[in-house]
Amino acid sequence: MKLIHKAKTVATSQKEASSAPHSVYDIPLTSLEGTPIDLGAYKGKMLLFVNVASKCGFTKQYKELQTLSEQYKDELVVIGVPCNQFGHQEPGDADSIRNFCSLTYEVTFPITEKAHVKGSQQHPLYRWLTQKAYNGKKNSSVRWNFQKYLVDNNGQLIDYYYSMTSPLSNKIKKNIQ
Repeated sequence: MKLIHKAKTVATSQKEASSAPHSVYDIPLTSLEGTPIDLGAYKGKMLLFVNVASKCGFTKQYKELQTLSEQYKDELVVIGVPCNQFGHQEPGDADSIRNFCSLTYEVTFPITEKAHVKGSQQHPLYRWLTQKAYNGKKNSSVRWNFQKYLVDNNGQLIDYYYSMTSPLSNKIKKNIQ
């Protein structure tokens, strides 16, 4: 009986892996405005995905993310992904998030609609970023707001950085240059 259950589990896992996006560029995203974000349009540029929140101790990193985005505009696209899963620190709707980002930090990089970055409702982007079965590199878990994932210009995961790592840190910049 255990053998049959194990075979079903393996088959289910294989089916889920085969239906998962094989490339970060295949993952659908939606902007705060409700329009699609085509990650394929960014092929040839690095991508830095950051789960963001407006009421977090790390929120000041928006300014550093904007600076990084401007400094490396030809090589890098920063994409903010609002998430309310850590301390309910992103309670606002799309309009309040957009207003906060633009008025407080003059953010011009793309911001997606709110998403789950962990758990049973995890967005496919974060499933790809956090699971080696999808990204081909490593497993991780999102521990808090402002965790960063860097993807190279060919759509391959380079690494991830915890919240306390400044977007302008040498750890991140050395992988961009």
